[in-house]
Amino acid sequence: MTEVINETDYEIDGAEFAALADHVLTNMHVATDAELNILFIDPKPMEDLHIRWLDLPGPTDVMSFPMDELRPGTADRPTPTGTLGDICICPQVAEQQAKDAGHTTVEEMLMLATHGMLHLLGYDHAEEDEKKEMFALQRTLLLTFLATR
Repeated sequence: MTEVINETDYEIDGAEFAALADHVLTNMHVATDAELNILFIDPKPMEDLHIRWLDLPGPTDVMSFPMDELRPGTADRPTPTGTLGDICICPQVAEQQAKDAGHTTVEEMLMLATHGMLHLLGYDHAEEDEKKEMFALQRTLLLTFLATR
C-alpha cells in the first residue's frame, strides 16, 4: 500500500505516483501489501533532512529512509509483508533538474521516486558496477511505466 503525501504548494497527482509505486514494486516482486510512503516536501525541510542524515548543505532532490530492509523477491517468492519505508522528494529541486535535463518536472519526480524505491530495496550507486545496475534498472522501470501512461 502506497501513501502519497504532499506537504508543498506544488500540484502533485498522487494517483500517478501510487501507480508508479505499484508498477515498480510489482516488477520487483515486492508483497502487494508492503507499505511505502512518498512525501513531497519543501526545500527547507529537505535541507534539514540532508544536513541531519548526510551532513551535507542545501536541499537535495530525493532521500530514502528504509524501514524493514525488504529486498526484491522473485515471481515465485515475493518479499514478505512489511514496511518498505519513506521517500522524500523536493519538487522545487526536481523542477530545476528537469529544466537542466530537458524534460518535465513530473517526469523528473517519477524518476526520483523510482530511484528512491530502488534505494529502499537495497540498491546503491557508490561503486561503478552498482551504479550501472541500479541506473539500468531505474531506466527500464521508468520507461515501462511511462509507456503505459
